[in-house]
Amino acid sequence: MPHSDFKPLSLLSASPAAATGTGAEPWTPLPYTDVPRYDARSLLTHWPRLHAGHALPPPAAGAPLAEGWALYHSGEFERAAALGLLHGPDGLALANQATAIYANYLEPREAVRLSMFRQVIERAGAQVAAEPDNCQALYWQAYALGRYSQGISVARALAQGLGTKLKGALEHVIELQPEHGDAHLALAAFHAEVIDKVGALVGRMTYGVRAETSIELFERGLTLHPHSAAGMMEYARALLMLHGESRTGEANKLYEKAAALTPADARERLDVELARAGLTD
Repeated sequence: MPHSDFKPLSLLSASPAAATGTGAEPWTPLPYTDVPRYDARSLLTHWPRLHAGHALPPPAAGAPLAEGWALYHSGEFERAAALGLLHGPDGLALANQATAIYANYLEPREAVRLSMFRQVIERAGAQVAAEPDNCQALYWQAYALGRYSQGISVARALAQGLGTKLKGALEHVIELQPEHGDAHLALAAFHAEVIDKVGALVGRMTYGVRAETSIELFERGLTLHPHSAAGMMEYARALLMLHGESRTGEANKLYEKAAALTPADARERLDVELARAGLTD
């Protein structure tokens, strides 16, 4: 049965010896062999489904970044991130997404995970400073801020002003791209998480968050991105944070639906595994 403390962070547990790793070691490989594999050609055929949650123009056929995105969706996160970094601003969306997703799901060392999130925050933040309306930079900055905040504790992150930056970035993404489903889901989760940590009154007065807004954003986000297992899990957690055990039945159904999805790529495969783990937790 899922509960509000079950977070979609890493699938692997950090050992005491590994927790202080420097990040110089190779990234942990994807532990599943049943993941859809893509090449540069098949990637473009499936692009609309693979990027349903956040509209991103596909790379040109035969371009190096097409190969990079094929690596990412096939679960080759380290190679995808490295290739993205070779291509300057055009490759940052790939590099940031590959780094953030790897850190969130597969990096077992807490110190390295947080360092990776900081890298994404800094890279995306610099890009936002140069391109204030760059939705990809804004979204991955917010995503990394959210996961970094969970890692250091949400209360500490709010005290450092990270929550305000995260909320502003996601609201700007939605303003620029009203059909950015993943931004709706992330902002919905932020509203619920803040209420859970500081209470409804303080959350509303200090951070402008509301339970009803969280639910509306989740519903809208899942309408825009109905295959988001991550969104379903976050929605389940939010229901428990906002309403307690009275919504356990709905939360279970969301986890069951997420666990039953057929993943289209490596990240979705990881999400489905997390949903299964949540149901047995």
